Amino acid sequence: MIQKKEVLLTEEGLEKVMEELEYLKTHKRHQVAQRLKEAISQGDLSENSEYDAAKEEQAFIESRIITLENMIRNAKIIDQNGDKNFVSVGAKVTIQELPDGEVETYTIVGSAESDPLSQKISNESPIGSALIGKRVGDVVNVPAPDGMIQFKILKIE
Repeated sequence: MIQKKEVLLTEEGLEKVMEELEYLKTHKRHQVAQRLKEAISQGDLSENSEYDAAKEEQAFIESRIITLENMIRNAKIIDQNGDKNFVSVGAKVTIQELPDGEVETYTIVGSAESDPLSQKISNESPIGSALIGKRVGDVVNVPAPDGMIQFKILKIE
């Protein structure tokens, strides 16, 4: 029997997944169906690039819908109000690169919700996995292409 992988999501992340799924099912499917209909009406499908492009987009949308439905089905909501004595998934962590680097704040999320540009890093990323289970004041070593980088945990929210 195939075991389903748990998908860690915040409540906000689950909401976004559900909104994307609804958009794909109600709007994008209809748009692509219209494009296909128009391409078919042009005749000879063997040399119709518009038809081929619409079919590719349709396949992508259907694949994404299946992915999103599986994410929702296997979602585990992250408790963001948990113990703030240790870094855990859902925590907002402020760290500083040592010896005297920048101070940055990240929210630790599941890999499905990871978005480094929005300061959301995966619990499976090098930094995220190094921070899990640590306390304020701890120094963690994170492997990087140029060697180890050290970070000090300043705050856990």
